[in-house]
Amino acid sequence: MGIFDFLSGEFIDVIHWTDDTRDTMVWRFEREGHEIKYGAKLTVREGQAAVFVHEGQLADVFTPGLYMLETNNMPIMTTLQHWDHGFKSPFKSEIYYVNTTRFNDLKWGTKNPIICRDPEFGPVRLRAFGTYSVRVSDPAKFLVEIVGTDGEFTMDEISFQIRNIIVQEFSRTLARAGIPVLDMAANTRELGQLVSKEIEGQLTEYGLALPELYIENISLPPAVEEVMDKRSSMGVIGNLNEYVQFQAAEALGREGAGAAALQAGLGAGLGMQIGHQAAQASGPWGASSAQTAAIAPPPPPVEHVWHVAEGGQTKGPFSKAQMGRMASAGEITRETYVWTAGQDGWLKAEDVMELAQLFTILPPPPPGV
Repeated sequence: MGIFDFLSGEFIDVIHWTDDTRDTMVWRFEREGHEIKYGAKLTVREGQAAVFVHEGQLADVFTPGLYMLETNNMPIMTTLQHWDHGFKSPFKSEIYYVNTTRFNDLKWGTKNPIICRDPEFGPVRLRAFGTYSVRVSDPAKFLVEIVGTDGEFTMDEISFQIRNIIVQEFSRTLARAGIPVLDMAANTRELGQLVSKEIEGQLTEYGLALPELYIENISLPPAVEEVMDKRSSMGVIGNLNEYVQFQAAEALGREGAGAAALQAGLGAGLGMQIGHQAAQASGPWGASSAQTAAIAPPPPPVEHVWHVAEGGQTKGPFSKAQMGRMASAGEITRETYVWTAGQDGWLKAEDVMELAQLFTILPPPPPGV
Protein backbone atom coordinates (compact mmCIF):
# COMPACT_ATOMS: atom_id res chain seq x y z
CA MET A 1 0.00 0.00 0.00
CA GLY A 2 1.44 3.38 -1.02
CA ILE A 3 1.60 6.41 1.22
CA PHE A 4 -1.11 8.12 -0.82
CA ASP A 5 -3.42 5.12 -0.44
CA PHE A 6 -2.84 5.16 3.34
CA LEU A 7 -3.61 8.86 3.60
CA SER A 8 -6.71 8.55 1.47
CA GLY A 9 -7.91 5.79 3.80
CA GLU A 10 -7.82 8.27 6.67
CA PHE A 11 -10.41 10.41 4.90
CA ILE A 12 -14.16 9.72 4.96
CA ASP A 13 -15.59 9.61 1.46
CA VAL A 14 -19.06 8.04 2.10
CA ILE A 15 -21.50 9.59 4.57
CA HIS A 16 -24.93 8.08 5.26
CA TRP A 17 -27.26 7.01 8.10
CA THR A 18 -29.86 4.29 8.44
CA ASP A 19 -32.04 4.31 11.55
CA ASP A 20 -33.31 1.08 13.11
CA THR A 21 -34.94 2.79 16.12
CA ARG A 22 -38.37 4.34 16.48
CA ASP A 23 -37.56 7.34 18.66
CA THR A 24 -34.27 8.83 17.38
CA MET A 25 -34.78 12.41 16.17
CA VAL A 26 -31.14 13.51 15.66
CA TRP A 27 -27.98 11.42 15.20
CA ARG A 28 -24.45 12.78 14.83
CA PHE A 29 -22.28 11.12 12.20
CA GLU A 30 -19.27 9.68 13.97
CA ARG A 31 -16.01 10.60 12.25
CA GLU A 32 -13.68 9.07 14.88
CA GLY A 33 -11.06 11.74 14.20
CA HIS A 34 -11.12 11.21 10.44
CA GLU A 35 -11.44 14.15 8.12
CA ILE A 36 -14.09 14.37 5.43
CA LYS A 37 -12.67 14.04 1.96
CA TYR A 38 -13.41 16.86 -0.43
CA GLY A 39 -15.75 15.41 -3.07
CA ALA A 40 -17.07 12.74 -0.69
CA LYS A 41 -20.54 11.34 -1.30
CA LEU A 42 -23.33 12.37 1.04
CA THR A 43 -26.52 10.29 1.02
CA VAL A 44 -29.66 11.80 2.56
CA ARG A 45 -32.64 9.47 2.43
CA GLU A 46 -36.32 10.37 2.39
CA GLY A 47 -37.46 11.45 5.83
CA GLN A 48 -33.98 12.80 6.67
CA ALA A 49 -32.03 16.03 6.56
CA ALA A 50 -28.28 16.49 7.02
CA VAL A 51 -26.99 19.57 8.86
CA PHE A 52 -23.30 20.56 8.75
CA VAL A 53 -21.80 22.38 11.76
CA HIS A 54 -18.33 23.79 11.10
CA GLU A 55 -16.23 25.09 13.98
CA GLY A 56 -19.34 25.61 16.09
CA GLN A 57 -21.27 27.47 13.39
CA LEU A 58 -24.32 26.18 11.55
CA ALA A 59 -23.41 25.66 7.92
CA ASP A 60 -25.24 23.93 5.07
CA VAL A 61 -28.46 21.90 5.31
CA PHE A 62 -29.04 19.08 2.82
CA THR A 63 -32.47 17.66 1.96
CA PRO A 64 -33.01 14.11 0.55
CA GLY A 65 -30.69 13.27 -2.33
CA LEU A 66 -27.14 12.22 -3.29
CA TYR A 67 -24.49 14.95 -3.11
CA MET A 68 -20.83 15.39 -3.98
CA LEU A 69 -19.37 17.59 -1.27
CA GLU A 70 -17.79 20.33 -3.37
CA THR A 71 -17.73 24.12 -3.33
CA ASN A 72 -20.65 24.41 -5.74
CA ASN A 73 -23.15 22.74 -3.36
CA MET A 74 -21.65 23.89 -0.04
CA PRO A 75 -21.81 27.70 -0.31
CA ILE A 76 -21.86 28.40 3.44
CA MET A 77 -19.09 25.90 4.14
CA THR A 78 -17.02 27.43 1.32
CA THR A 79 -17.40 30.88 2.89
CA LEU A 80 -16.51 29.60 6.39
CA GLN A 81 -13.45 27.69 5.06
CA HIS A 82 -12.33 30.59 2.87
CA TRP A 83 -11.96 28.20 -0.01
CA ASP A 84 -10.87 29.68 -3.28
CA HIS A 85 -12.44 28.46 -6.46
CA GLY A 86 -11.10 25.04 -7.34
CA PHE A 87 -9.29 24.55 -4.02
CA LYS A 88 -9.67 21.00 -2.82
CA SER A 89 -8.70 19.85 0.66
CA PRO A 90 -10.14 17.63 3.38
CA PHE A 91 -12.07 19.31 6.18
CA LYS A 92 -13.48 18.55 9.61
CA SER A 93 -17.13 19.26 10.31
CA GLU A 94 -19.83 17.79 12.50
CA ILE A 95 -22.68 16.25 10.54
CA TYR A 96 -26.06 15.82 12.20
CA TYR A 97 -28.74 13.69 10.60
CA VAL A 98 -32.25 14.87 11.52
CA ASN A 99 -35.24 12.56 11.27
CA THR A 100 -38.06 14.54 9.59
CA THR A 101 -40.70 11.80 9.64
CA ARG A 102 -43.73 11.85 11.93
CA PHE A 103 -43.52 10.46 15.45
CA ASN A 104 -47.00 9.06 16.03
CA ASP A 105 -49.15 7.82 18.93
CA LEU A 106 -47.56 10.08 21.53
CA LYS A 107 -49.59 10.46 24.72
CA TRP A 108 -50.72 13.59 26.54
CA GLY A 109 -53.02 14.12 29.51
CA THR A 110 -53.88 16.43 32.39
CA LYS A 111 -52.13 15.56 35.65
CA ASN A 112 -54.44 17.83 37.67
CA PRO A 113 -58.11 18.66 37.04
CA ILE A 114 -58.99 21.74 34.99
CA ILE A 115 -61.54 23.99 36.72
CA CYS A 116 -64.12 25.38 34.29
CA ARG A 117 -67.46 27.19 34.62
CA ASP A 118 -70.23 25.13 33.06
CA PRO A 119 -73.49 26.96 32.15
CA GLU A 120 -75.59 24.10 33.55
CA PHE A 121 -73.59 22.58 36.43
CA GLY A 122 -71.61 25.63 37.51
CA PRO A 123 -67.90 25.19 38.45
CA VAL A 124 -66.69 21.73 37.42
CA ARG A 125 -63.34 19.92 37.39
CA LEU A 126 -62.42 18.20 34.14
CA ARG A 127 -59.71 15.78 33.11
CA ALA A 128 -58.71 14.94 29.55
CA PHE A 129 -56.22 12.81 27.63
CA GLY A 130 -55.40 11.93 24.05
CA THR A 131 -52.65 11.40 21.48
CA TYR A 132 -50.63 13.58 19.11
CA SER A 133 -47.96 13.35 16.42
CA VAL A 134 -44.96 15.62 15.91
CA ARG A 135 -42.25 16.08 13.28
CA VAL A 136 -39.24 18.31 12.64
CA SER A 137 -40.20 21.05 10.19
CA ASP A 138 -36.98 23.13 10.34
CA PRO A 139 -33.90 20.92 10.97
CA ALA A 140 -31.49 23.83 11.41
CA LYS A 141 -33.67 25.66 13.94
CA PHE A 142 -34.42 22.43 15.82
CA LEU A 143 -30.71 21.69 16.08
CA VAL A 144 -29.92 25.18 17.38
CA GLU A 145 -32.87 25.63 19.76
CA ILE A 146 -33.31 22.12 21.18
CA VAL A 147 -30.58 19.60 20.37
CA GLY A 148 -27.37 21.58 20.78
CA THR A 149 -24.39 19.18 20.81
CA ASP A 150 -26.31 16.06 21.80
CA GLY A 151 -24.95 13.22 19.67
CA GLU A 152 -28.16 11.17 19.82
CA PHE A 153 -31.37 13.05 20.60
CA THR A 154 -34.53 10.98 21.16
CA MET A 155 -38.23 11.81 21.25
CA ASP A 156 -38.40 11.20 25.01
CA GLU A 157 -36.18 14.23 25.59
CA ILE A 158 -38.71 16.67 24.09
CA SER A 159 -42.05 14.89 24.58
CA PHE A 160 -42.45 16.09 28.18
CA GLN A 161 -42.09 19.72 27.08
CA ILE A 162 -44.59 19.25 24.26
CA ARG A 163 -47.10 17.62 26.64
CA ASN A 164 -46.85 20.63 28.95
CA ILE A 165 -47.52 22.99 26.05
CA ILE A 166 -50.54 20.96 24.92
CA VAL A 167 -52.06 20.79 28.42
CA GLN A 168 -51.56 24.52 28.99
CA GLU A 169 -53.19 25.52 25.70
CA PHE A 170 -55.93 22.92 26.14
CA SER A 171 -56.82 24.41 29.53
CA ARG A 172 -56.98 27.95 28.12
CA THR A 173 -58.95 26.89 25.05
CA LEU A 174 -61.44 24.86 27.11
CA ALA A 175 -62.02 27.76 29.51
CA ARG A 176 -62.63 30.22 26.66
CA ALA A 177 -64.77 27.92 24.52
CA GLY A 178 -67.73 27.89 26.93
CA ILE A 179 -68.92 24.48 25.67
CA PRO A 180 -71.30 22.71 28.10
CA VAL A 181 -69.91 19.54 29.64
CA LEU A 182 -72.67 17.42 28.11
CA ASP A 183 -71.76 18.69 24.62
CA MET A 184 -67.97 18.29 24.81
CA ALA A 185 -67.98 14.74 23.46
CA ALA A 186 -69.53 16.05 20.24
CA ASN A 187 -66.90 18.81 19.89
CA THR A 188 -63.60 17.04 20.64
CA ARG A 189 -62.51 17.37 17.01
CA GLU A 190 -63.06 21.14 16.99
CA LEU A 191 -61.32 21.50 20.36
CA GLY A 192 -58.33 19.54 19.07
CA GLN A 193 -58.08 21.83 16.03
CA LEU A 194 -58.25 24.94 18.20
CA VAL A 195 -55.50 23.66 20.49
CA SER A 196 -53.29 22.74 17.51
CA LYS A 197 -53.71 26.21 16.07
CA GLU A 198 -52.84 27.84 19.40
CA ILE A 199 -49.57 25.94 19.91
CA GLU A 200 -48.48 26.05 16.27
CA GLY A 201 -46.57 29.31 16.72
CA GLN A 202 -44.73 28.15 19.83
CA LEU A 203 -43.65 24.86 18.27
CA THR A 204 -42.49 26.68 15.12
CA GLU A 205 -39.94 28.50 17.29
CA TYR A 206 -38.50 25.06 18.11
CA GLY A 207 -38.47 23.97 14.48
CA LEU A 208 -41.32 21.51 15.10
CA ALA A 209 -44.80 20.98 13.71
CA LEU A 210 -47.85 19.23 15.18
CA PRO A 211 -49.66 17.48 12.29
CA GLU A 212 -52.28 15.78 14.48
CA LEU A 213 -53.81 16.23 17.92
CA TYR A 214 -56.61 14.00 19.19
CA ILE A 215 -58.74 14.37 22.33
CA GLU A 216 -59.84 10.87 23.27
CA ASN A 217 -61.81 11.65 26.41
CA ILE A 218 -62.98 14.50 28.66
CA SER A 219 -64.25 13.26 32.02
CA LEU A 220 -65.79 14.62 35.22
CA PRO A 221 -64.81 13.58 38.77
CA PRO A 222 -66.27 10.18 39.81
CA ALA A 223 -68.62 11.77 42.39
CA VAL A 224 -70.15 14.06 39.76
CA GLU A 225 -70.48 11.20 37.28
CA GLU A 226 -72.32 9.19 39.95
CA VAL A 227 -74.82 12.03 40.45
CA MET A 228 -75.31 12.27 36.68
CA ASP A 229 -76.01 8.54 36.55
CA LYS A 230 -78.67 8.97 39.24
CA ARG A 231 -80.17 11.83 37.29
CA SER A 232 -80.30 9.68 34.18
CA SER A 233 -81.97 6.92 36.19
CA MET A 234 -84.66 9.36 37.31
CA GLY A 235 -85.29 10.21 33.70
CA VAL A 236 -85.74 6.52 32.91
CA ILE A 237 -88.13 6.03 35.88
CA GLY A 238 -90.55 8.66 34.60
CA ASN A 239 -93.56 9.18 36.94
CA LEU A 240 -92.10 9.37 40.43
CA ASN A 241 -95.40 8.75 42.28
CA GLU A 242 -96.06 5.55 40.37
CA TYR A 243 -92.50 4.42 41.02
CA VAL A 244 -92.88 5.08 44.77
CA GLN A 245 -96.11 3.04 44.84
CA PHE A 246 -94.38 0.21 43.03
CA GLN A 247 -91.45 0.28 45.48
CA ALA A 248 -93.87 0.34 48.44
CA ALA A 249 -95.76 -2.65 47.09
CA GLU A 250 -92.50 -4.57 46.67
CA ALA A 251 -91.40 -3.69 50.20
CA LEU A 252 -94.78 -4.78 51.54
CA GLY A 253 -94.49 -8.07 49.71
CA ARG A 254 -91.07 -8.74 51.24
CA GLU A 255 -92.33 -8.36 54.85
CA GLY A 256 -93.79 -11.40 56.64
CA ALA A 257 -97.13 -10.01 57.91
CA GLY A 258 -97.44 -7.75 54.94
CA ALA A 259 -96.87 -10.65 52.57
CA ALA A 260 -99.63 -12.68 54.29
CA ALA A 261 -102.03 -9.75 54.17
CA LEU A 262 -101.15 -9.10 50.56
CA GLN A 263 -101.65 -12.75 49.63
CA ALA A 264 -104.98 -12.81 51.50
CA GLY A 265 -106.08 -9.67 49.72
CA LEU A 266 -105.04 -11.06 46.35
CA GLY A 267 -106.85 -14.33 47.11
CA ALA A 268 -110.02 -12.52 48.11
CA GLY A 269 -109.84 -10.31 45.07
CA LEU A 270 -109.23 -13.31 42.81
CA GLY A 271 -112.19 -15.19 44.37
CA MET A 272 -114.49 -12.22 43.88
CA GLN A 273 -113.33 -11.89 40.30
CA ILE A 274 -114.05 -15.59 39.61
CA GLY A 275 -117.48 -15.36 41.29
CA HIS A 276 -118.25 -12.23 39.33
CA GLN A 277 -117.37 -13.92 36.05
CA ALA A 278 -119.51 -16.97 36.98
CA ALA A 279 -122.44 -14.71 37.86
CA GLN A 280 -122.08 -12.96 34.52
CA ALA A 281 -122.18 -16.32 32.73
CA SER A 282 -125.47 -17.64 34.31
CA GLY A 283 -126.92 -15.11 36.78
CA PRO A 284 -129.11 -16.02 39.81
CA TRP A 285 -132.47 -17.57 38.91
CA GLY A 286 -131.82 -17.05 35.24
CA ALA A 287 -131.05 -13.33 35.60
CA SER A 288 -129.18 -11.69 32.76
CA SER A 289 -125.48 -10.83 32.92
CA ALA A 290 -126.24 -7.14 32.79
CA GLN A 291 -128.47 -7.33 35.87
CA THR A 292 -125.83 -9.36 37.76
CA ALA A 293 -123.15 -6.81 36.91
CA ALA A 294 -125.37 -4.07 38.27
CA ILE A 295 -125.57 -5.62 41.75
CA ALA A 296 -121.89 -6.76 41.94
CA PRO A 297 -120.03 -5.20 44.90
CA PRO A 298 -117.16 -2.77 44.24
CA PRO A 299 -113.54 -3.98 44.49
CA PRO A 300 -111.95 -3.80 47.95
CA PRO A 301 -110.13 -0.57 48.78
CA VAL A 302 -106.37 -0.46 48.33
CA GLU A 303 -104.55 -0.29 51.64
CA HIS A 304 -102.20 2.67 51.97
CA VAL A 305 -98.61 2.33 53.06
CA TRP A 306 -96.97 5.12 55.06
CA HIS A 307 -93.55 6.75 55.33
CA VAL A 308 -92.47 8.29 58.65
CA ALA A 309 -90.13 11.32 59.04
CA GLU A 310 -87.89 11.11 62.09
CA GLY A 311 -84.65 12.97 62.85
CA GLY A 312 -84.31 14.30 59.29
CA GLN A 313 -84.62 10.81 57.79
CA THR A 314 -87.50 8.79 56.42
CA LYS A 315 -88.53 5.26 57.38
CA GLY A 316 -90.98 2.87 55.80
CA PRO A 317 -93.10 2.07 54.07
CA PHE A 318 -95.36 0.68 56.85
CA SER A 319 -98.82 -0.81 56.57
CA LYS A 320 -101.69 0.56 58.67
CA ALA A 321 -101.44 -2.46 60.99
CA GLN A 322 -97.75 -1.76 61.53
CA MET A 323 -98.49 1.90 62.18
CA GLY A 324 -101.01 0.81 64.86
CA ARG A 325 -98.40 -1.33 66.60
CA MET A 326 -95.91 1.53 66.47
CA ALA A 327 -98.49 3.90 67.97
CA SER A 328 -99.20 1.47 70.79
CA ALA A 329 -95.49 1.11 71.50
CA GLY A 330 -95.04 4.89 71.51
CA GLU A 331 -92.69 4.84 68.50
CA ILE A 332 -94.92 7.37 66.74
CA THR A 333 -97.16 10.09 68.21
CA ARG A 334 -99.82 12.46 67.02
CA GLU A 335 -97.06 14.97 66.17
CA THR A 336 -95.16 12.51 63.95
CA TYR A 337 -95.06 13.55 60.30
CA VAL A 338 -96.26 10.92 57.81
CA TRP A 339 -96.69 10.69 54.07
CA THR A 340 -98.37 8.28 51.61
CA ALA A 341 -98.71 8.22 47.84
CA GLY A 342 -101.28 10.77 46.67
CA GLN A 343 -100.95 12.92 49.81
CA ASP A 344 -100.04 16.57 49.37
CA GLY A 345 -96.82 16.84 51.37
CA TRP A 346 -96.02 15.69 54.89
CA LEU A 347 -98.80 15.86 57.52
CA LYS A 348 -99.00 15.18 61.23
CA ALA A 349 -100.45 11.78 62.05
CA GLU A 350 -103.39 13.35 63.95
CA ASP A 351 -104.34 15.30 60.78
CA VAL A 352 -104.69 12.11 58.70
CA MET A 353 -108.14 10.56 59.06
CA GLU A 354 -106.93 6.97 58.69
CA LEU A 355 -104.26 7.38 61.36
CA ALA A 356 -106.00 9.69 63.82
CA GLN A 357 -108.07 6.79 65.12
CA LEU A 358 -104.89 5.01 66.19
CA PHE A 359 -104.35 7.58 68.95
CA THR A 360 -107.50 6.93 71.06
CA ILE A 361 -108.12 8.70 74.33
CA LEU A 362 -107.55 6.46 77.33
CA PRO A 363 -110.82 5.61 79.27
CA PRO A 364 -111.36 7.09 82.77
CA PRO A 365 -110.65 4.95 85.86
CA PRO A 366 -113.38 2.36 86.67
CA PRO A 367 -116.03 3.35 89.28
CA GLY A 368 -115.44 2.54 92.93
CA VAL A 369 -111.69 3.12 92.72
